[in-house]
Amino acid sequence: MEKSQFRLVLVVVHVLSLAPLALLALDFSLGRLGPNPIREIQLRTGSYTLFLLVASLACTPLYTLTGILRILDLRRVLGLYAFGYASLHFVNLAGLDYLFDFKALWADIAEKRYILAGFPAFLILLVLAITSTAGWKRRLGKSWKRVHRLVYLAGVLAVLHYFWQVKVRVPGPVIYGVILAALLLLRLPAAERLAARRLPWRAS
Repeated sequence: MEKSQFRLVLVVVHVLSLAPLALLALDFSLGRLGPNPIREIQLRTGSYTLFLLVASLACTPLYTLTGILRILDLRRVLGLYAFGYASLHFVNLAGLDYLFDFKALWADIAEKRYILAGFPAFLILLVLAITSTAGWKRRLGKSWKRVHRLVYLAGVLAVLHYFWQVKVRVPGPVIYGVILAALLLLRLPAAERLAARRLPWRAS
């Protein structure tokens, strides 16, 4: 992939990542979030977070399958956007739903499983966002990769959070769970070696 092509891909990624936020802001300003806007914001930001997180996790398997190295450069961008939406998701819950009463929020963790799964996922994304810079990569050295593998745990917790939060059973959490399981399988060393050796269309 040429530099000019990658720049175009990067612009598309930025536009598509910001578009849901623009739509959410528009719907909020026009009063189109339904009778329970707090829950609608919560569901939308959570869905955007999970989508971008899965897209970020898909970059390494896509590189394995295609051999296009620049795909790996999209991981950080998508991951940071996922953290951005996760932050909005958390602020909406803590600010609009609990009015920043963290004592009440903490008390509800034991009763509401979706918070129990979602809060650790948010903390992991926070750590990964902070340590995503080149400076932190140098500081952590060999430990950097081990730390950033926690993103898969964040993905599993986010799927559980989504599954437990929706009151009406919808196929969304199941679909994300299947995709995440497939991505985890593709990260197995045996699968990566097989792709690197056997796929005829893979770039060298």
